[in-house]
Amino acid sequence: MSEIYEEDPLMIQEALEDWVMVKCEDWRDNYESTYEQKFEEYYRLWRGQWDPADSERRSERSRIISPALQQAVESNVAELEEATFGRGKWFDVSDNAGDTDKQDVQFLRNKLTEDFENCMVRKAVAECLINSAVFGTGVGEIVIEEVKEMAPATQPIMGGDLQAVGVNITERVVVKLKPVLPQNFLIDPVATSVDDAMGVAIDEFVSRHHVEILQEQGVYNDTYIGNAAPDTDLEPDQDLTIYNDDKIRLTKYYGLVPRELLEEATNVDDEETNKDSESKYVEAIVVIANGGVLLKAEPNPYMMQDRPVVAFPWDVVPGRFWGRGVCEKGYNSQKALDTELRARIDALSLTIHPMMAVDATRLPRGAKPEVRPGKMILTNGDPREVLQPFNFGQVSQITFAQAGALQQMVQQATGAVDSAGIAGQVNGESTAAGISMSLGAIIKRHKRTLINFQQSFLIPFVKKAAYRYMQFDPENYPVSDYKFNASSTLGIIAREYEVTQLVQLLQTMGKDSPLYNTLIQSVVDNMNLSNREELVAALSKASQPNPEAQQMQQQVQQLQMQFQQSQTQALSAQAQESSARAAKLSAEAQVVPQELEIDKINAITRNLQEGNQDDKEFDRRMRVADALLKEESIKGKNNANNSERDATPARPSQQPLQRDVPAPRRPREEDGGIV
Repeated sequence: MSEIYEEDPLMIQEALEDWVMVKCEDWRDNYESTYEQKFEEYYRLWRGQWDPADSERRSERSRIISPALQQAVESNVAELEEATFGRGKWFDVSDNAGDTDKQDVQFLRNKLTEDFENCMVRKAVAECLINSAVFGTGVGEIVIEEVKEMAPATQPIMGGDLQAVGVNITERVVVKLKPVLPQNFLIDPVATSVDDAMGVAIDEFVSRHHVEILQEQGVYNDTYIGNAAPDTDLEPDQDLTIYNDDKIRLTKYYGLVPRELLEEATNVDDEETNKDSESKYVEAIVVIANGGVLLKAEPNPYMMQDRPVVAFPWDVVPGRFWGRGVCEKGYNSQKALDTELRARIDALSLTIHPMMAVDATRLPRGAKPEVRPGKMILTNGDPREVLQPFNFGQVSQITFAQAGALQQMVQQATGAVDSAGIAGQVNGESTAAGISMSLGAIIKRHKRTLINFQQSFLIPFVKKAAYRYMQFDPENYPVSDYKFNASSTLGIIAREYEVTQLVQLLQTMGKDSPLYNTLIQSVVDNMNLSNREELVAALSKASQPNPEAQQMQQQVQQLQMQFQQSQTQALSAQAQESSARAAKLSAEAQVVPQELEIDKINAITRNLQEGNQDDKEFDRRMRVADALLKEESIKGKNNANNSERDATPARPSQQPLQRDVPAPRRPREEDGGIV
């Protein structure tokens, strides 16, 4: 095959061009047979444009289109735009964990934000969101352009006495996002994403001067292009098909091409196309004008070998690239609503302006029996006998309820919120629980679409844009390893719903609660205020404690702890002293009865003899001794109980006085042995 191409170099370009165009035409045939008609109808419904194909019956005269689907598209797109760009900062850049220098990350974030604002990236992203809501999938092309940045400047002249005013011109490379309509985007039918497809192509009409400028810059081959053939399928609007002058059909292919065709067409060796020479295909970029002129063919020039196209579905359809948008969800309900409204308007026309039966023999010659305000009709005879209107009755009032129900069906199918209110009724009455449940379901649906948008479109775009800046503008964008994150927040509906919940929670707690300041910050952070950042910073600063006051509080706490420890030690010592005193008294109380018992025996049995008189004396002595023993025993028990109940130790001068119990005096011989 290569030998044939070497004989005729022109055949080489035609072979590569034919290979690409055959692929693109096959993909277009699949798109036209599967999606083109539906996408055109979605576009008309969103724009409110009537078409003869929209008529449900031949007698239908009204051409009204309900704005329910338009409102659903605008509501959903506005919700995602607010969720993405509502806080100003819509993306973030993080560094790897091992890098200690965080200044480069901050510089990259600020530089990207500035360049994105200058290139109006937010406007392009919003247009991609609209395309996704209408057609089911939003597609964007990452374009690199060389621009001249001009800034006013002054320069001293005449020795510094005068200042010359001029302009500084700086040439640099910028990265832009270009929205792509679905009729201009071609993809492998079996692919589910841009990356896993064999290739993608953007087929559209562009101005001739755009191609000529790129030819002058050396981006495209300097060859004769010619005029483009008209094609209504590629135009964004059918009105533009009338203008065919100075337009060129440009087909840009990004994907895999046969290695052999690319090498021979570009006159490059195998090492420049790809290091892996065993691969049959190579990632390349091919640009063709008017379906027959090869303007550019080269291997993928980007350092990450990625394709300059990003796309995301509104709702994922398994196994398909094209997703399910808002118009597809509300299509059936919208068609039923339009049919109801048109039939009602036609009925009102017949009721208000009925048909007229005329006796042609009773009219003057040449008279036209048309009915209009202020017209005078001449009749031969009684006009009531000549003219007779056909009355069709009145339009049923049930059509109003039917139209309202169909409009609510559109909102339910699309997840849109009516500006008049939120559906949350239980038994005909709106309740907080019903509104909360409705809002919860709507927010979940929006979050699902938001995740698709972030992971498939927003983050890949930021990555690819940063990589291209690093490759083509290394002075402003130093090469490094970064991680990119999209920082989105809640949308309008979800934010208002969250603020309501926070306010209700705030009312249940006092100002002294530690969570009070945190809730206040959350409420202010969710509000759409111009000075929101300043208020949040002020509240955060006010909630932080004063270092001096915090130090004084710590000192007071330490002194309180020391005082409590000293009090604890004193009470412990007092308790030990009380326990020792109680044990001593208990022991003394146990010893005294034993001693008394011994003295009792000795006193009773001494100097007694046998006989009646001594026996009586013995009994008397026993009664006296028993009484004394009982008295001393009671006193000992009382002293032990009082010592246990007393928590504070008695002072040495206040020790309890003990009563000495005199022991029975031993009988003396001079007393005759009687005590």
